[in-house]
Amino acid sequence: MDPLSILDIVNIAEYEIERPSYRDQIIKFKKTRRIQIGELVTLVFENRETIRFQIQEMMRAERIVLEDRIQEEIDTYNQLLPKLNSFSATLLIEVTDQTRMREILDSFIGIDHGNTTSLKIGGSVVYGEYEGGRSKEDRVSAIHYVTFSLSDQQVSQFISGEEPISFEIDHFKYNAETVINETVRESLSQDLL
Repeated sequence: MDPLSILDIVNIAEYEIERPSYRDQIIKFKKTRRIQIGELVTLVFENRETIRFQIQEMMRAERIVLEDRIQEEIDTYNQLLPKLNSFSATLLIEVTDQTRMREILDSFIGIDHGNTTSLKIGGSVVYGEYEGGRSKEDRVSAIHYVTFSLSDQQVSQFISGEEPISFEIDHFKYNAETVINETVRESLSQDLL
């Protein structure tokens, strides 16, 4: 997937004008790229449009107007784009009960180590690779970045949709699996073309 450049980004003033309709489009689009795995984990799959939105929102929130600072944001967020034959996702541990937040997050310690997160395409398994630096021995972040690198055969199987496709979390304190629907499969397949 081609990285974003400064030419893909509009200035804050222009963005304020386009933001309401653009934001609505992105929210609808992300619904086709969002997978709930059990009650507490969501994967949101990133691509050029989702990353562009995040950059624009960051510029807006932090009032970033200098070109070198905008380029820093672009460089940072481009790292989240999927590479060839891969998916890139933001994994969210969603805790709504604020009184139990630390307890629930602590139960996910170790989720980013080993083969805890996987994509299954028929009988084939692709284990997620987590970005480092999101947790410590005794603490875990509610947000992680994970990639799934597929072989050429797995790409073909995913795009064809002939095999069941699911994402699974297999952690000693959390186990859940979700079979994706056709709308999600079609949306994610675009990342592999």
